[in-house]
Amino acid sequence: MENNAILSLETHLFFARIMKEHSFFLEAGFVCADRAWIERADWFRRQFEELLSDVVRLSGGRVSRAVLQSGELVTEFTVSAEQRTEQLSGVPFDSSITEREKALRAGRDDGGSSTLRTGCDSVVDNTLTVAVDKINRRAIRLLDGLIDFKENILDEVKRGRIFTFNYPLLIEHILREAKLYRATVAELMGGRVLSCYDLRKTEEFWNQIMMEHALFIRGLLDPSENELIQTANQFACEYKALLEQARKQDCRAMGMREESLEETIRLRQFKAAGTEGILKLEISSVILPLLADHVLREANHYIRLLETDGV
Repeated sequence: MENNAILSLETHLFFARIMKEHSFFLEAGFVCADRAWIERADWFRRQFEELLSDVVRLSGGRVSRAVLQSGELVTEFTVSAEQRTEQLSGVPFDSSITEREKALRAGRDDGGSSTLRTGCDSVVDNTLTVAVDKINRRAIRLLDGLIDFKENILDEVKRGRIFTFNYPLLIEHILREAKLYRATVAELMGGRVLSCYDLRKTEEFWNQIMMEHALFIRGLLDPSENELIQTANQFACEYKALLEQARKQDCRAMGMREESLEETIRLRQFKAAGTEGILKLEISSVILPLLADHVLREANHYIRLLETDGV
């Protein structure tokens, strides 16, 4: 159970920030007429920010070095991206949480041992387990609400009842990520069992996400950025080919891990350069700095999964 508690903390450190930012992207995408939708999205943003803050408080000296060093929690750009996005949008971001996350120290080795270096006794371990269980249940409740909210937005957009600057595919994209987060927390609460099928489905899921990132980047770049548009489009085509190839393989083939890893490392480099270029005002686009950093962190997360066989 202690190992599941640590895995839960690592899951929340990544995904609670992602959900907070999803909520902000929804909030920023509505027009003034949709004040109620804006306020609802802002409520979820604040709730997930509070959840993340509480998880960071519990995580010091406990989570793995591999997670902390992966760049999936924060990058060298995250604080600047938050500050610039706050200036542009007027929506506040508590960057002190990001600074605290950057300062977290590891509590177990890269191999995933569940032994805490702090030497906590069973009473402390039990206290942690209880605290994490409360966090997990809280996250499930929030995710149930956020998933329902995203589904309602998508339905209203498709019916032509509301307008948003977010692509319908982007709403579907962030909906799938919320459902993955919820499913992961539910598995950890009930005892997680990895299988060949799980690893293959994980790879297919994230290759789909990476392909869509490339499509979104392509569509949000200014038309004058022809070279970057072509590069983004090429990444989308390459991930589409990986998906088609992986779907022809059976479970024993274990997916296309090496090919996916190589492709995602290349995409990460493209995203990192793009994030820096957007922050330095060297790239013309309608990409918010925080969105650029957001997709970079997701690439870093996927790379860690590929490098550690998905565990």
